[in-house]
Amino acid sequence: MIKFIVSSNALLKELQTISGVLNANNALPILDDFLFRLNKEELNIYASDLETTIMTTISVDSKDKGEITIPRLLIEMLKNFADQPLTFIVDTAKYGIEINSDSGKYKITGHDSEEFPKMIAVEKPTTLDLESDVLLTAINKTIFAVANDDLRPVMSGIYCNFSSNDVTFVATDAHKLVKYRRPIQGVEKENSVIIARKPMNLLKNILATKDGKVKVEYNKTNASFVAGNVQLTCRLIDGKYPNYDAVIPKENPNQLTIEREAFLSSLKRVSILSNKTTHQVRLKITDNALTLTSEDPDFSSEANERMACQYQGENMEIGFNSRFLLEMLSNLDSDEVKLQMSTPNRAGVITPNPQKDGEDILMLVMPVMLNN
Repeated sequence: MIKFIVSSNALLKELQTISGVLNANNALPILDDFLFRLNKEELNIYASDLETTIMTTISVDSKDKGEITIPRLLIEMLKNFADQPLTFIVDTAKYGIEINSDSGKYKITGHDSEEFPKMIAVEKPTTLDLESDVLLTAINKTIFAVANDDLRPVMSGIYCNFSSNDVTFVATDAHKLVKYRRPIQGVEKENSVIIARKPMNLLKNILATKDGKVKVEYNKTNASFVAGNVQLTCRLIDGKYPNYDAVIPKENPNQLTIEREAFLSSLKRVSILSNKTTHQVRLKITDNALTLTSEDPDFSSEANERMACQYQGENMEIGFNSRFLLEMLSNLDSDEVKLQMSTPNRAGVITPNPQKDGEDILMLVMPVMLNN
């Protein structure tokens, strides 16, 4: 028998932090549960989907030691309590859980903690410390470009390269690519890992509420991130990431500089009337004017807008999938952006103008064939 007292709000907050890892349908029923591991005044809570495990630590009032798994419906119960101390009394032999509040008593059944998957230890890791806001920005700037591609698993994650003086994050789905680079110190030898979209999304949500340093550990198969009282451990994607540098065009003589917000608003309006399959928007650039055009012959709809810009290069017409452009412009925060191009059938390169201090962001978008 074990007993502990905990604040209902504090417990709810920690469970919500780690519950994102739980899948809607699990092959193993135990993965619908949280593992509670009590060590006197410290309670460690785990959630897992086998590939990724998250642990959080919370202070409780107790003198006992022991463990139990508790079904996820505990979250629904906690949402309906006003903030108050709850007393948990757990029969570890029969897995019965009694919860006492100011106004009532509730009984649910847990499961044997032995069935719960063990948290993976990262053996012989490479270790580094990153500021949480650096890691959060790197994930935010790249995760939207990750592919949903079961046939090429390496592209369904973010490629992270740690070298002696910088960290580079890359994501691509073959239509768009984002490369985010930032100088850092403290990496002894160059290494790279590929981390799947789900753990990166979970990490992003955790980091949004944490300040200070994140301890990163990784080897060839696993990675672990510790931020404050939360630890996330995940399996890495195995495989070789495509040579992304090879697809970034180096010579781009045609350069368009334009106000980001104005360009974004114009694209949003024009793209509404674009073809529902291709989402194509045509950019026609002459002198210092940009004309955006879209059409959908099936519905006899079309749109065009003209806006001022700064342009150096030859007059040009190029087509892009408007959804990709919209995503890229929405994930930048500079006042202006630069769009660099060589020819209408080669990728365009978008960069913030100017780049923030200590940041280097490059976004690449493939053109679509214009039907004249």
